[in-house]
Amino acid sequence: MLHIKRCLKNSLLTALRINPAVFLNGPRQAGKSTLVQRIAKDEYPAEYVTFDSATQMAAAAAVPEAFLRERKGALIIDEIQLVPEIFRVLKIVIDELRQAKNNKLTGRFLLTGSANIMALPKLSAALVGRMSVLTLYPFSGAEVMHGKGDFIDKLFAGNFSADHGNTSLINVIQAATFPEISGASEKKRAIWFEGYLTTILQRDVRALAEIEKLSALPNLLRILANRAGGLVNDAEIARDAGLNHVTARNYKTLLKMLFLTFEISPWYRNIGKRLVKSPKGFIIDTLLLCHLMQYSLPDLKRNRPELFGHVLENFVATELLKLIANSEEKLELLHFRTSDNKEVDFVLEKSNGQLAAIEVKKHSSVDKDDFKGLEELQRLSDKDFVYGIVLYQGKDVVPFGNKLWAVPIANLWQ
Repeated sequence: MLHIKRCLKNSLLTALRINPAVFLNGPRQAGKSTLVQRIAKDEYPAEYVTFDSATQMAAAAAVPEAFLRERKGALIIDEIQLVPEIFRVLKIVIDELRQAKNNKLTGRFLLTGSANIMALPKLSAALVGRMSVLTLYPFSGAEVMHGKGDFIDKLFAGNFSADHGNTSLINVIQAATFPEISGASEKKRAIWFEGYLTTILQRDVRALAEIEKLSALPNLLRILANRAGGLVNDAEIARDAGLNHVTARNYKTLLKMLFLTFEISPWYRNIGKRLVKSPKGFIIDTLLLCHLMQYSLPDLKRNRPELFGHVLENFVATELLKLIANSEEKLELLHFRTSDNKEVDFVLEKSNGQLAAIEVKKHSSVDKDDFKGLEELQRLSDKDFVYGIVLYQGKDVVPFGNKLWAVPIANLWQ
């Protein structure tokens, strides 16, 4: 497999220069181990250990203090969530180095994990103020197409490009996935995803939580896949999964912690008009979504255009998630919907309140009706509204009113 430069690399190196510990989390097989091992060979010389090794894991769990103190230089610990006992000792070691004003404090520990430990208060509390957190997702479209990954900057600047490329959307989606299966055949992907889900839903879940109905998780994940892009309704999800409301919500949270699913919160302000305040749910990888729904991507595009529209929305959601993770600017990814069903798929909000909004259409042409939700958001947000675009499968950049544009979807990765 060809090496693909990860957009997060520079942010990771910057974080290591200013923090005693950096935690790089993200889905299993997203490329975390490859990235940290590469920088350990050059820019960040460090010892590398992984808790995927039963021996290393046993040693760290048995004597976590000795495990850390015997290593004097920079240390990379892979899959650290498998040994939660080590977090308390990490806190003590970092605090001692601070008190000693040790000039080797910054970049001392680089930790990786396939679970969001920030959702586990007992673990995250130990390192609050001592650790920077970054997230590495599977390949983005910009990474596999050798783009600059600056779509969001261009969006807020109103700098849109016509599509002059010949790469098909399907090919980009099939490449913008987990490194191991980027561009692989459908048969290989199916086998790989089965093993991937088995590892997570059997081993990783047991390491994080005591689950009474472990067999319910695969079914719950498929239910969420079939609702991708829709509003999250916990009562309906619990009913379809055959679980009580509390159990379903807890299991759903666990799937988010393991980076299998994610949710996008609604945008709203105290502006009088009734807005929907439910989040929307998505699957972390679009090929995983297709696998869970048991559809091939080309067949969906040809034979199930409505369903393909939901899959395309999921793809754009994951691309925006990756771009935000790689951005140095703080951004929120939201959605917008009114009680009378005017909606915008995605709203990007800066810390200063500025908004840029994105509607996704599966067609190769758009018309004025496709901008109704954007126009409503523009009216409600007033001067904070910077630009609103409809991403579509056409080639041209076309104005559709004040600050409103139709933009080729290839802008995501160009």
